[in-house]
Amino acid sequence: MELFDVYPLYNVTPVKAEGAYVWDENNRKYLDLYGGHGVISVGHTHPKYVNDITSQLNNLGFYSNSIQNPLQKELANKLGKLSNCENYNLFLCNSGAEANENALKLASFKTGKSRIISFNNSFHGRTSAAVAATDNKNINAPINLQQEVTFLPLNNIKLVIHEIGKGDVAAVIIEGIQGVGGLDEGTTEFFQEVEKFCKKHGVFLILDEIQSGYGRSGKFFAFQHHIIKPDIITTAKGMGNGFPIGGVLILDKHEAKYGMLGTTFGGNHLACAAAISVLDIIKEEELIENVNKTSAYLLEQIKTISQVKKVKGKGLMLGVEFDFEVGELRKKLIFEKQIFTGGSMNKNLLRILPPLTMNTDQVDVFINALQEVL
Repeated sequence: MELFDVYPLYNVTPVKAEGAYVWDENNRKYLDLYGGHGVISVGHTHPKYVNDITSQLNNLGFYSNSIQNPLQKELANKLGKLSNCENYNLFLCNSGAEANENALKLASFKTGKSRIISFNNSFHGRTSAAVAATDNKNINAPINLQQEVTFLPLNNIKLVIHEIGKGDVAAVIIEGIQGVGGLDEGTTEFFQEVEKFCKKHGVFLILDEIQSGYGRSGKFFAFQHHIIKPDIITTAKGMGNGFPIGGVLILDKHEAKYGMLGTTFGGNHLACAAAISVLDIIKEEELIENVNKTSAYLLEQIKTISQVKKVKGKGLMLGVEFDFEVGELRKKLIFEKQIFTGGSMNKNLLRILPPLTMNTDQVDVFINALQEVL
């Protein structure tokens, strides 16, 4: 049997990793400024993380959600406190797409409506409703296109108000900072106006923090830069530092009922152990403070590169934009300088998503390599 060939692959085979570094089968060392799509939050193979997962596996790896699992409650309690979202309730699942799928389903249950407002260049996942709310026709099959989704430009509040006013909208779903779409984001005024009109018309506001959450923006969730309170927050990538887990944070005024949502593997013992460990490390090592310090240094240093036209994003979720396509630049950074970076729908944009542990010395390595390659 062969693999179903859906991924274009770089000819690099990682075999071990530590912190912000990855080694290939030839023992070449790479600086990882992409973290596997922004998944690696507390660094590769962090010793506490490895120990916590190993200890849990030695006791119990999995049982279903039909029994008591105190790890779920511990995770919810720690996540609420560290994120300052204690007046939310937590539903655990396995991925970002599944988190968004359940968020959209819950909004539809509660409102009795089905139309969704999403935004140009958005990416919310590859499952049925989540991919329908993703602005990419190439990954939407006919079965997905049965969903009712209206795509609008970011920061055009008049169009949002007009669509909400039609009375058939269940939810507005928006990324705290767009990831795959190219690091664009709503203004504070836009976010606040969207929140205002969603509340006025009983429409659920869903903040997709799959990539922008868990400290990556310099706050725990990127929407917190805008002082709003969404009905639902979805999270996943940095949540487990590579262990598959997703979460749906639901404002506690929205009541649950048995059977409304469900999952086989979501919130399993190993996933919870991984996610608890991540929260402990973020808190103990003050990683959100480190994000802000390292980001400020990176933004200052990148001004020395004249070819850079613009830097988008916040914290350690950044897009470095040029006036040319960056495909060849990414290849040179990998194969000549041993540095992983990311791309996006914006072909001129280099996406930077390192572990939250990145330091200023590693910034210098990146800046020097970028200057030399350019």
